[in-house]
Amino acid sequence: MYEVILYYKFTPIEDPETFCEEHKQFCKDIGIKGRIYINEEGINGTGGGTPEQVSTYKEHLTSIPGFDGIDFKTDTSEYVPFPKLKCKTRDELVSIHKEDVDPDEGGNYLEPHEWKEVLENEDDYVLIDVRNDYESKIGHFEGALTPQVESFYEFPAWLEQVEEEISKDKKVLMYCTGGIRCEKFSVLMKEKGWDDVNQLHGGILRYAKEEGGEHYKGKCFVFDDRLVVPVNEDNLEPIARCEITGKPADTYINCANMECNKLFVCSEEGAKMMEGCCSEECRQSEYKRPFDPENAFRPFRKWYNYFDEDFKERQLEEEK
Repeated sequence: MYEVILYYKFTPIEDPETFCEEHKQFCKDIGIKGRIYINEEGINGTGGGTPEQVSTYKEHLTSIPGFDGIDFKTDTSEYVPFPKLKCKTRDELVSIHKEDVDPDEGGNYLEPHEWKEVLENEDDYVLIDVRNDYESKIGHFEGALTPQVESFYEFPAWLEQVEEEISKDKKVLMYCTGGIRCEKFSVLMKEKGWDDVNQLHGGILRYAKEEGGEHYKGKCFVFDDRLVVPVNEDNLEPIARCEITGKPADTYINCANMECNKLFVCSEEGAKMMEGCCSEECRQSEYKRPFDPENAFRPFRKWYNYFDEDFKERQLEEEK
């Protein structure tokens, strides 16, 4: 059994390029795989390896001045869901495309048990899912607003659109996968005039570990080869539907037509029917990738992956 970690830390890094080179070499030396982004704000990463490798990595990172107290979200997996290690610098740890958004000016943290208490004992609040629409489509907290955005940097514009619809007197509850997007979005909401802004500390993944996922419907999207992970073990029923058959499903694939490459929810039955395509037009395309029904839904899909590497590369910074 292997371990998979998800983490971030906002802490100043004076020379991100040098830090990145040294950090990448350390990860290579101990055998950690995953994707790690670094800039002057800090670090944002997800990785996997044996329990021993992960333990060594945690000890090393938290021993660096300024990196103590990292909230590692840890899960187990039968395989390491990363084909290789990518460690590089980025302009933003999480792409909101706005300058001077200081996480220290963000909302209050609610621990998972406090979050659950609010959901069960209060009703005068607005609950916001601070993830992309393809993430919330397969799983979200009951009653949450699920903005129809494809990238996190669209959230400022979304907030402008709904600002008059959400009372400034409302308690705001927001959540994402592991917490990093709330660190930024909560700042924007406070700047816009909301005072009682709260974020789920550790995100969905920590809530699932500590509170069992109650009040959450569906599964949680993750940006690695697992694609989805359970949240509420007592309710694993899909809440989305296959776009081909209309039956319940929570698996994403990219259309096999390389000119389309649409990301869509598809069941194994639907994928077989359309040969991995989203429409009959795409199925007839001369640019269609070959489809292997026996291997398309297995881990480590080397030749046919639900998410191509470019997509993962663009989106990982939003994962937390």
